[in-house]
Amino acid sequence: MRSEKEMMELILSTAREDERIRYVVMNGSRANPGAKADIFQDYDIVYGVTRLADFTEDPHWIDRFGNRLVMQMPDTTQIYPGEVRKGAFAYLMQFTDGNRLDLTLVSPEKTDEYVGRDSQTIVLLDKDGILPEVGKPSDRDYWIKPPTEKEFLDSCNEFFWVSPYVAKGLWRVEIPYALEMLNVPVREMLARALEWHIGIRHGFEVSAGKAGKYFEQYLEPELFAAYLATYPTARREAVWDSLMAMQRLFDRLAREIAQHFGYPYPEGDSSRVFLHLEHVRDLPKDAEVLYTKEETQRLFGEME
Repeated sequence: MRSEKEMMELILSTAREDERIRYVVMNGSRANPGAKADIFQDYDIVYGVTRLADFTEDPHWIDRFGNRLVMQMPDTTQIYPGEVRKGAFAYLMQFTDGNRLDLTLVSPEKTDEYVGRDSQTIVLLDKDGILPEVGKPSDRDYWIKPPTEKEFLDSCNEFFWVSPYVAKGLWRVEIPYALEMLNVPVREMLARALEWHIGIRHGFEVSAGKAGKYFEQYLEPELFAAYLATYPTARREAVWDSLMAMQRLFDRLAREIAQHFGYPYPEGDSSRVFLHLEHVRDLPKDAEVLYTKEETQRLFGEME
């Protein structure tokens, strides 16, 4: 595996030797002094170029960076359709020696969009002296932000609204659907609550990382263990257990967050949804109605 020194020299020498490359900027974890270095850290590099088409029409020029295990060009993919970027093009390269280079090429008119807007930025080369001062690199742009009251309440609403989808899928024994609902929209709201909990404990001056990768670092051990317990196997009962564990954990966190900020908490939604989930879990597979009048009265009679 090539060393960091070798990779940086290759990246910079490529730029120095090519007049069309006017500047080099590094983003990502290697530009974050607080990030833990390891063998999986990639190189997030931006080349400012004068003639972008020269670098995109014939991609063979990137062969100089090494033998590739696999490569992706996200600006050409049709898997995730969206707006076509103008003035920028990326080569994401995983090399056979273990190194990875995410190289973005940027035309002059896009410089302001790619330089100086990310606190994790280091200017490595500026041939023309045109780049703005970027300041001391840090992860401050990725710090957890305190929720507004509406953001908090909307997150609670999403959590409670989608949770019954999981129950429906489990009753129907549609495990892939149930897992998708559990692990995408429901878990996303739970992760938000965990982030806000971390933010409260650390003054909103830390980042939980992509997909909560730093949760273990910032959560109390008991709370982190409770979160890990919400990841199920694909067995129906295990998914039920995870769903109910998520309800209890979210309720605990959301109450704390509401109290901290002085926000209202939809206790009624929380209790009604919890009762509904327990009811569906016990609902016979041959049930012809979701609730009888008696069941509705018994569970939710105070609202009638």
